[in-house]
Amino acid sequence: MDAGVLYSLLDSPLIVTVVTILVFGINFVLAIGMIFLERRSAQSIWAWLLVLFFLPVIGFLLYLLFGGTIRSDKIFKMDKSQEIELEDLVTEQLEKISDDALDFTDPVAEKHKQQIHMLLHNNQSFITTNNEITTFTDMHDKFDAMLEDIEAAEDHINFQYYAFKLDDIGTRIYNALLKKQREGVRVRILYDDIGSRSLALRHFKDIEEAGGAVEAFFSSWMPLINPRMNYRNHRKIVVIDGQIGYIGGSNVADKYLGRDPKMGAWRDTHLRVTGGAVQALQLRFMMDWNSHNNHLPMEYEEKYFPDDTHDGNTAMQISSSGPDETHQEIKYGYLKMIYSAQDSIYIQSPYFIPDQAVTEALHVAILSGVKVNIMMPSFTDHPLVYWGSYSNAGAMAKMGADVYLYTPGFFHPKMVMIDDEIVSVGTTNIDNRSFLLNFEINAFIYDSGEAVRQRKIFEEDIKDCEPLTIERYEQRSLWIKFKEGVANLIEPLL
Repeated sequence: MDAGVLYSLLDSPLIVTVVTILVFGINFVLAIGMIFLERRSAQSIWAWLLVLFFLPVIGFLLYLLFGGTIRSDKIFKMDKSQEIELEDLVTEQLEKISDDALDFTDPVAEKHKQQIHMLLHNNQSFITTNNEITTFTDMHDKFDAMLEDIEAAEDHINFQYYAFKLDDIGTRIYNALLKKQREGVRVRILYDDIGSRSLALRHFKDIEEAGGAVEAFFSSWMPLINPRMNYRNHRKIVVIDGQIGYIGGSNVADKYLGRDPKMGAWRDTHLRVTGGAVQALQLRFMMDWNSHNNHLPMEYEEKYFPDDTHDGNTAMQISSSGPDETHQEIKYGYLKMIYSAQDSIYIQSPYFIPDQAVTEALHVAILSGVKVNIMMPSFTDHPLVYWGSYSNAGAMAKMGADVYLYTPGFFHPKMVMIDDEIVSVGTTNIDNRSFLLNFEINAFIYDSGEAVRQRKIFEEDIKDCEPLTIERYEQRSLWIKFKEGVANLIEPLL
């Protein structure tokens, strides 16, 4: 077709009218689907409607990439015998809690049996009471311990991370896993396709040729085109020989060791766990793995769930959540903790964009005389998310919370603790993305010793913080207020 003819067609009022009607028609159909067919909050619906109708073409493309929902069918399934065994265990523990017959070595767990019951009932998060925990706040120590545990592995290593980069620390981890696979230790690696976007399956050729297995979670059809881009597996799980587990906020990359000049020093929290809770981490990995690997599924074997002979005394539940679940389990866990608090609440999160339920719970706590302490970064790695966090933190300071901004570098822990009694550490941020969109995992720990340890870590971190006072927040510039306004407008999408 002649270029002039094509130009005249495109310039035709009729063509423009048809295209306009088509674009707005598609947006209208998407809007109807969001309102009547999808499980979304009212805030999320209104935010997407604004995007669709104020940015018709761009909004449509954004919706294709980020707006689709995941069906409620179970993505993750387990072996039928395992499912029955887990249901029996959960039923037994629920009955014992109801009959006051579940024994706890720490009275803290007994005191908070309603929280245990809730996570058991809705998430099948069975309680184990014989755990030992090592807490890492310096990721050099975490990776040193993990490499030592990998080297000592005898049967299997299950390795799952949201972000895995083959830089210096990533290559050290990769080589350690390759070495163990060549020695006959079964290695499985599951990484998130978007979180580890610099990776491809070809990068793991040596491990696969040695007999290991590698999978990408919700992989892209082609670069930058992924209809499930918005739903990522944010979990970090390592299980070694069914005896040792790792869970926490740190991924695998040099920046988590403070080697990124833009991010500076990196502060995170990660746990090494032994005891019965490792079986819960193993089960979660198995379900995640089998959801994406039909040709090499991880089938139930006793070696993956060895007899539990540990003699620790820490009570713990491993709870997971995701867009496939009916309930927002980890958020519910946070809410129950906040409403149960009598004296103090400590929150550390790199992103602080609580939804209405969490905001109101914190307001109730503050107005009830509970001391609320919140810590977040002093600078951003995601601008809109940061200004949304800053706005929410400022509002909490006005309500009476003590808010601290960490200054030496980036601040990445995900920790909630109340009353020196319960602490939750894991992958879940205080935002809608973690509550509704990402697949997350947290440890809920009922142990006064670990809770006090986390409070002391918080108090030590304060030395590296600047307080966000009401006076400081009120003096922010008009430009910051504008950025906060934009962030608040699309907050349900953050």
